[in-house]
Amino acid sequence: MDIRAIRTAEDYDWALAEIAPCFDDPPRPGTPEADRFDVLADLIDAYEARHHPIPGLDPVEVLRAHMQTTGRSQADLAVLLGSRSRASEVLNRRRALTVGMIHKLGREWHIPADCLVTPYHMKAAG
Repeated sequence: MDIRAIRTAEDYDWALAEIAPCFDDPPRPGTPEADRFDVLADLIDAYEARHHPIPGLDPVEVLRAHMQTTGRSQADLAVLLGSRSRASEVLNRRRALTVGMIHKLGREWHIPADCLVTPYHMKAAG
C-alpha cells in the first residue's frame, strides 16, 4: 500500500490525485482500496486542518447560512421567534439569542444548539 506522510504542498497534491478517481468510482467497503482511500483522506484532512484552518462561524453566521441553505427568509425566522423586529435584531446583532430562541431553532429548524451558544460580537446600541 503506497501511503506516505503529507508534509508539503507536493505531498498534498499527490494524495489528492490518488483519491480523486474514488469520487467517481468508490471502492467497495472492506477492500484494501477502500482502506487506502480512508487513510489518505484522513491524512489530507489533517494536513488541511494544520495548513488551511477554517475559522468557525459565530451563531448569527450559522443562522444566516442555515437560512440560505434551507431557503428560509427573515420572515420565516420572525414567525419562529414571534416578531419581525426580534428576528431583525438577532440577524443584525442588536439582540442576543436567548436560551428559548436557541431551543426553538434546534427543535423546529434542527440547528444544533452547540452551534448557537458560543459568545459572539454584538453591535453597540445607538
